[in-house]
Order: sequence, then C-alpha cells, then structure tokens
Amino acid sequence: MASTVSSAARSSIVIASTLTRRSQFLHHHGYTRSSVSLLSHAMSSASSSSPVSSLSDVESLRRSRILSSKLYFDVPPSKVPLIYSSSYDIAFLGMENLRKQIQRNETDASQYCQDSVPQTIQNSIEATCDTHTEPIHLNLPISESSQFESSMSDLDKPIAHRKAEIAWSCHKRHPFDSSKWGRVCRFLILDGVLEKNRIVEPLEATENDLLVVNSESYLNSLKSSLNVSIIVEIPPVALLPNCLVQKKILYPFRKQVGGTILAAKLAKERGWAINVGGGFHHCCAQKGGGFCAYADISLCIHYSFTLLNISRVMIIDLDAHQGNGHEQDFSNDRRVYILDMYNPGIYPFDHEARRSIDQKVEVVSGTTTDDYLAKLDEALQVAEHTFDPELVVYNAGTDVLDGDPLGRLKISPEGVTSRDEKVFRFARERNIPLVMLTSGGYMKSSARVIADSIMNLSKKRLIDMEGSSGKI
Repeated sequence: MASTVSSAARSSIVIASTLTRRSQFLHHHGYTRSSVSLLSHAMSSASSSSPVSSLSDVESLRRSRILSSKLYFDVPPSKVPLIYSSSYDIAFLGMENLRKQIQRNETDASQYCQDSVPQTIQNSIEATCDTHTEPIHLNLPISESSQFESSMSDLDKPIAHRKAEIAWSCHKRHPFDSSKWGRVCRFLILDGVLEKNRIVEPLEATENDLLVVNSESYLNSLKSSLNVSIIVEIPPVALLPNCLVQKKILYPFRKQVGGTILAAKLAKERGWAINVGGGFHHCCAQKGGGFCAYADISLCIHYSFTLLNISRVMIIDLDAHQGNGHEQDFSNDRRVYILDMYNPGIYPFDHEARRSIDQKVEVVSGTTTDDYLAKLDEALQVAEHTFDPELVVYNAGTDVLDGDPLGRLKISPEGVTSRDEKVFRFARERNIPLVMLTSGGYMKSSARVIADSIMNLSKKRLIDMEGSSGKI
C-alpha cells in the first residue's frame, strides 16, 4: 500500500511539474491564456497512465469546436450588417426597475427593497418555475452591521422572511440599462434609417461554442445563481432558481455572444458590422465580472482566426473601463494588438492585465471632450504605424458620456459621435473590416447617442445602410 501511494504521489508531481513547464513555454512563445487553460484542464484530468496532452491536441480541440459551430451562417444581401435580437434585452422580476429606483433615490433603497422585492420575486418564481423543487438559499454575506447575523437557520428561511438581507444587498447594484439595445434599434427605425426586417438576428452561442475560450469549470460555475449575481452585480439574483437565471439573464448574453461572433464574418464580407450588444470585455477564459458573463471578444477573434483566414487583429477598446478580460486572454499573443483608452481610477483596477496592453492611453476622471478626442487622434496615428491588422474589433462603450455614474468622464454626445467616426474612418481608409460592439453605457441617454452616431456614420458614408434593395 505504501509503495502504491508513493507511486501515485510521484505521478502527480511529474504531471504538475510538466504542466508548469508547459504553461511557461506557451506564455513565452505567445500562446493565449485560454490555450494554456485548455491544456491545463486536459493534463490535470488525465490519469497517470495516460499520455500528456500536447499543444496540438488543444488547438485541434478548439478548431474542431469552431468548425462544428453553427454561429456563422449566410446572410442575404438584402440584410444590413447590423445585428440584434429582441432576446438581447433583459427585463424581469422588476429588477431593472429596482436599479432605476435606487439610482433615483439612494436613501430610500432599503424601504423600497423591503416593501417591493420579496413578493415580486416570490410571485415571479411561482409563475415561471413552478416545477422547480430545489430549495432556494440566500448564500450571500450579510451586512457587517450588528443587527444582522449569518447563520444556517437564517439561510433556510423563506424568501418573505429575508427582507433585511435583501435590503442590504440592494445597496450594491449594477446600474446597467438592460433595455438599451432594443431602444437603439427602435430609434433607428423611427428615424427612418433602418427597417426592422433588414436586421440580422444571430443564433445563441451553445456550450460547445463557448468552450472555444471559456473553461468548462467557469461555465459550470454559472449554474450557481450566486455566482451569476456577483458577475451582474445584482445581489437579489442569488435568490432565484438557476433555471430562471439561465433563461432571463444568461440566454440573452449568449445571444449577444452569437451576434459578436457573426459580426466578424459580416465585416469581412461587407467591410463593417455592428452588433447592437456584446462587448463583454471584463470576461476572460476563467472568470466573469462587471456585467460580463462570456468572453465574446476573445471568441470572435478565435473564430476569425480559424474561419476567416485572418491572422492579425486590432482591438480598439474605447469603453471607459479597462478591457481586462480580452487583455488576459491574449496576453503575449502577437497576433492581437490592443489599444485600450480607459479611466485608470475606476473598475477593474487590473494592474496585471494592463501589462498586456500594447498601447495604453489613460484618461483620468473629468477628462473633457476636446482633450479626449485629441488623445484618440494621437493614439490612432501611433497604432497606424505600429500594427497592420486584417480586422478591427471596436469596443464602443458609451460610459464615457458626461454624467455616466461609472465612467466619470465628461464627453459630450457629439464627442461620442466624433469618436466613432474617427475609428470607422481609420478602418475605412485602410480597407480594414471593422466590428463595432456597444459595450458599456449606464444612462438612459446612451441608446439615443448610439443611434445618432450610427446615423452619422451612414450620412458620412462610412457604413452602407442601403444594401442591395435600395435606399431606405
């Protein structure tokens, strides 16, 4: 028995040592963290009698998953390369109204939660998941105040008895406008720029699609409502059965991922594509956060590498927040050039990921439109002489707007329009296909600003909203 244990221990040490050396080798030679993650999973799950998985096995698995995907499909010429689905919008349980209410009157948050949330949640669960028999436990940290105590008996109480805990959790919320995407399209339709039947609807990204980048362990973690609540920063989500979370939160995200991936194919064919959604730049292979559950930017790029014969991609991330997700995924990957223009004084404060930014442009809180656009002009000139991309992925967050509660910059709506025009012109003049993602933006005005910017791009003929069926 002693010799058997010793042999098993030696085998574990050999596998761990080999894994460490192989991971160091991959990072040194420019392979992505998601590649290392896939290899690590394959090696750690292998038995001591199985051969160690090679890099070629990992890349073959990724390639096989991409080739079996249905997310790329032929789009009729009559369609405009603008991607959206009504499934993008997240509106359920009154939680979107909860966020609005708290934003309007922060001091009244506790009373609002106590009076309104529990019964709303209870009724919605009964109506939507009446066949769900698993107990719903609130596994959240309780307020540091002495009036709350964390105990198993508290966690086993019915939802209606947890008003205090819910009230506490409502103070920490994410103010994302979860109906922004649909309102962008409605503005474009009402303004006569777009016809509804010419919008491209994407497919939902399946688990097999997501595994191209996101690890299996991470995807499994999303089966916990608590984990999802942390990612979307809406603590009451932890109270819900996961069947409801999957349907009402994660399914819309997976549809947006499908849109981002498809956008690269359309951009290669048409010169540009806009996914009115996506841009989940805080999610990497192993971890989500900041309202980003899936690594759609990294997925989009890996699909383009395999299916579009593209070998050089530039990410231009102009969301107010640092894009730490794709920065981690493409750490040391020379095929991807990252230009990230962000406010260093706000979330996510990921200093390690910042080392993976090829061109870092920091814009501090309070930066005004003129200064911002001047920095962008300079950054684009540097990028032009530094990297020659075959695809540009433009993360066009509108949280840079003056008044945005999270971005803390002071960019005017006209400044955002000018910003987008500069990026599209940069790509158009160099004949580089461009994918635009709408990413962050935490005010009601964001949807109108995005729609106005798209209309400006059309007027300047930087995008073609006419297609083959004539002018709209």
